[in-house]
Amino acid sequence: MAHRGIPAPAAGRELKFRALVAQLRRGMLDGTWPPGSKLPTERALAAETGVSVTTVRRAYEDLVALGLVERRQGAGTFAAPRTEEERPDRRVVGVLVPDTAFYYPRVLHGIEQELTAAGARLVLACSHYDPAEEDAAVERLLTAGVHGLLLVPTLHTATDPGRRAEELLALPVPAVLVERRLAAHGPGDPTEHVCTDHEGGAYDAVRHLRALGHRRLGLVVRSDAPTTAPIESGFARAVADLGLPAPHRQSDVMAEWNPERADRAVAALREAGTSAALCFGDREAALVLAAARRAGLRVPDDLALISYDNEFADVAETPLTAVSPPKFQVGRLAAQILLRRLADGDASPLHQVQLRPRLVVRASCGAARDTGA
Repeated sequence: MAHRGIPAPAAGRELKFRALVAQLRRGMLDGTWPPGSKLPTERALAAETGVSVTTVRRAYEDLVALGLVERRQGAGTFAAPRTEEERPDRRVVGVLVPDTAFYYPRVLHGIEQELTAAGARLVLACSHYDPAEEDAAVERLLTAGVHGLLLVPTLHTATDPGRRAEELLALPVPAVLVERRLAAHGPGDPTEHVCTDHEGGAYDAVRHLRALGHRRLGLVVRSDAPTTAPIESGFARAVADLGLPAPHRQSDVMAEWNPERADRAVAALREAGTSAALCFGDREAALVLAAARRAGLRVPDDLALISYDNEFADVAETPLTAVSPPKFQVGRLAAQILLRRLADGDASPLHQVQLRPRLVVRASCGAARDTGA
């Protein structure tokens, strides 16, 4: 189903494309299509998956660019062969992500590129945000003989995040956390991690809106995501630092964000005199954009919007200015740090890294196009 606020054909194609790329990547990583094997023809895969031939072609082209697939004129499409012989001493890295359709494909791309360049092999697992499946997946990766782990654990839903982190640190192989850390522990956080500075991203969004003349701001968030707390913290800090009035906040779990909920959010923003809002994430921003249109508001003239995520913000009816986490760079750096840990052991210093997102300026905030923060 297309998201409101995004043209249905564009949104549908984008979602189907991303899902198909994720499916093909999984198939090549789990052995469904071993290196050198022939993939289905575009027409056969389109018929099997229910997407258009154009979407299949685009997915194959994306995988060619990643080096996972190669085209052979007159012969078809093939999973890329391994470029080197398997060696007994070759590093094997286990990677656990909660999802392979959104946010994490770019993270995985960064990890894959770095591991491939280092001659290491990746084994992928997915937890689907289920703690029990997460434990089972980690066990499977260890059984597969991985030398180290890159983990995106469900710390935000754990009863005791600190204890969960201790369990992961006690695993028999080194582990680097990706997009997760024990923020509440401050300097007591013992984990090695690479994360997006979501506080900084939200701060920069507020600073940008203030520079455009906005004073009464709103924050629209889904409340059940690990990213929510740092976004709220960064937003609040920016509002305080810039001396702005208390912002209006609309929050709900992801499953409750629908057109009707967005209508209520926009009505509340209007009543509070809000002239601009930061929305987490792209889906919620698209819903707010459509609700604003139904309410007779012009974006950005009557309500300026910034989305947080930049997964498909560019295909909205009014292209959304967006905070863009450096997903590829997070994955690449996490892989680098784990490989260094495997090479140097305890001689390697503990890395605790945050990368600041950039602000991609589009039409929804009313500023001239820019790519800076």
